[in-house]
Amino acid sequence: MTLKIIPVVLALATLRMAGAEASLNLKVAVVQFRSSFDVPQNGERIAAHLRRLAGEGVQVAVFPECALTGYDTGPAFAPSATEVETAERQLQQTCRNAEIAAVIGTVYKVNGRAYDAAVVFDSHGAMVERYGKVYLAGEEWATPGNHVAYFELEGVPSTIIICHDERYPELVRLPALKGARIVYYISSESGMREEHKLLPYRAQVMARAVENGMFVVQANAPGNPDLSGSHGQSRIIATDGNVLKEASFFEEDILVETLAIQTGSLQRPLEGLLGKWWSQGVDFMMNNRHRQLD
Repeated sequence: MTLKIIPVVLALATLRMAGAEASLNLKVAVVQFRSSFDVPQNGERIAAHLRRLAGEGVQVAVFPECALTGYDTGPAFAPSATEVETAERQLQQTCRNAEIAAVIGTVYKVNGRAYDAAVVFDSHGAMVERYGKVYLAGEEWATPGNHVAYFELEGVPSTIIICHDERYPELVRLPALKGARIVYYISSESGMREEHKLLPYRAQVMARAVENGMFVVQANAPGNPDLSGSHGQSRIIATDGNVLKEASFFEEDILVETLAIQTGSLQRPLEGLLGKWWSQGVDFMMNNRHRQLD
């Protein structure tokens, strides 16, 4: 299996002053990862990527929706909870040992429910978020998530959405209003046979960036040679909506970019016609952000 690494460096000082604003650098990697339905094997391959990327100075590595388990929509999809828990613990340890943060698509089972989920580990190996996909797209086995994500990862206020969530701008807008600078977007979007969806997918995620002034770091699953699976085109998108880097359709590409994150007070104003409504939404998000999937 050939891996193609596409590096990009936007060179800035690690911390610099620009008038009243400061910025810090965050080196991120998007791994366009092709999963099998073999959880231990997927976990070993993800861990290998994490160790290698950490050696290259990457601070956050991002993997697609259900990267750890493989992705399916049918009711019989039932990855082993024991295998998933074991693999997650091993990846958590990998993050701790390699000093790298990770955003990984997984399946989380609890109290008889299953969630199409993301787990986020920081570079100390602490789990800082477990998010369940809120707006499902035909996953008959899954329960919708119960909170909007807002967390800090490697010093940067952040959020996460999964696949069909991208069609619901409020899931990104509320964290942006609170000050989030990055949205991690993991997906296994429709495949190449539904070509009419590809441009709207791209437009939607570009809109999430520019309308909120946030970086979008997207890991999508690649397409398969028989046109099954997804369609690749993982992306890193700048705060103005321009695509900084985009992967191919079929390859297991890796995109690497150093993002200059503005720090300081950039919270969007909660005023005007919708100010009270937005303020209530932010309060709802913050009051529920530590809610467990149950």
